[in-house]
Amino acid sequence: MPADTTIYAARKFRLVKHPHTLRDGTPHEYEIIRHPGAAVILPLLDDGRVVMIRNRRVAIGETLLELPAGTLDVPGEPPVECAKRELIEETGYTAAKLTPLLWFYSSPGFCDEKLYAFLATDLTAGEARPEASEDLSLEILDWPAALEAARRGEIRDSKSLLTILHYDRFFRDGARR
Repeated sequence: MPADTTIYAARKFRLVKHPHTLRDGTPHEYEIIRHPGAAVILPLLDDGRVVMIRNRRVAIGETLLELPAGTLDVPGEPPVECAKRELIEETGYTAAKLTPLLWFYSSPGFCDEKLYAFLATDLTAGEARPEASEDLSLEILDWPAALEAARRGEIRDSKSLLTILHYDRFFRDGARR
């Protein structure tokens, strides 16, 4: 199969033309975003509260309530290492334990980004070190308030919604269901 042709290479992703043969044998090219992947972190304090951030998202002109997350720096970077780094950068917390929860594709219709979700526990507070381009503030919610924020549509970020609801349904209360 012929290789992708890069149309545009950005700092965190590439836009490519990907050749493909349709079921009827017709050649076709798809435009696809090639992304190195990312990690999303669900940081839970010992008392059950969740550490979230308010993140200014320039692409949509809004500040969103989100879980901390970030892009894998280099191809092949272990997602757990990305999770450790992003947790510290965006919240200042370090986690003694990072437990994988799930992985998922962000938008497989046009992008190959794979997100790896982790539960972060045994947290120690520290100083956040956001990148210069990040406009973040910390927000700590008790678990019922986080679920209510999701229910009311106050959390509109898909990676945060999926991770919170997945954890609540399948992992919370110590039982993997």
